[in-house]
Amino acid sequence: MSVLLSGPFAAADKALQAFLEQGAAGYEAHRNFDYGPDDRSNVSQLSKFISHRVLFEYDVAKRALARHQPDVIDKFIQEVFWRIYWKGWLEHRPAVWADYIAFDHDTIPTLCYQQAVTGKTGIDCFDYWSAELQNTNYLHNHARMWFASIWIFTLGLPWQAGARFFMQHLYDGDAASNTLGWRWVAGIQTAGKHYLARASNIAQFTNGRFAPQNLNETALPIASAKSYDIMPLDDHTNYQKKYNNLIVLENDLYLKNKKVYAAYDAVYVLRPDSVVRSVDIAGEVTDFKMGLILAFCEICPDAQIIDAAELQQIAASQTGLDIVYPSIGDNLDHLYRVRDNLGVALHLLKRPEDVFSWHYAKKGFFNFKKHIPDILSFLR
Repeated sequence: MSVLLSGPFAAADKALQAFLEQGAAGYEAHRNFDYGPDDRSNVSQLSKFISHRVLFEYDVAKRALARHQPDVIDKFIQEVFWRIYWKGWLEHRPAVWADYIAFDHDTIPTLCYQQAVTGKTGIDCFDYWSAELQNTNYLHNHARMWFASIWIFTLGLPWQAGARFFMQHLYDGDAASNTLGWRWVAGIQTAGKHYLARASNIAQFTNGRFAPQNLNETALPIASAKSYDIMPLDDHTNYQKKYNNLIVLENDLYLKNKKVYAAYDAVYVLRPDSVVRSVDIAGEVTDFKMGLILAFCEICPDAQIIDAAELQQIAASQTGLDIVYPSIGDNLDHLYRVRDNLGVALHLLKRPEDVFSWHYAKKGFFNFKKHIPDILSFLR
């Protein structure tokens, strides 16, 4: 039974097709330029769909390679696989996420923080991006790096607070990509290697739209003595039905074949605004997620939208639940709290493409990149 796309799912598919036809060939040469919110022709802007798996990363890669020669599309393929890599890296080190959400936000310098989030720092580009993020729920990837660098090294604010600010407002907010990306800019993801925003670089890649003053361009990386053991992946659970009820969360709405879900007595989709999160996401982000869920339910009409209280009731009546695995982050934390409170078993349905790919994500991206051909072969 094939899937008939509708609403945001159809829009996502159309956006991908348009990018592959019109923008993909020039992506590598132009992707680093931030021309502003009125001109995003040089980037795909697919991240808000990919982060919710309205577009499945592996399908995106296959469609790109079906349309273009590998050397033409290589940089775009790498960007798609960065997300897969980040998730796999975090799966091997769940304590990194635990440490991030345990950060004491009461230690943040209040005045400087308020200036940053209200766009009143006096740094032209930073203040613009702060407003753009909150008004559009998106930032160009290069702008995210500049913003994070200024936040950390010029304003002296904790990277954890910046990561939280992004997660609050980004449509494509993702626990792994966001947390680890901020760690990378700070210089603790790859120890001693940080990213410094430079005025000349910002001027060049924004086509002179900004001329920031007084950036700290000589800052040292954030020092951290903390190291994390590499944990083996729990990949014994496979994508096979075990219990009669299935729980779906908004950050994995991939629906390749409705027959998979038809095997269940009930399919439940948890409302994103009822999940207890490490940060309260903005209303626009919640609305976007709900729009995707409503479209999912049109495609899969037997699915029911439930809130956290209803999930508790369902879990209390069952010995176990099948879960479309949401990966490490707030959604998984919420499910674990339900499990621990009620003693219900969770059968985590991890997609085989993820499990295969994540085994290569123990080290740096350069090592992971070498295995992209192996992953693409696995997909065939």
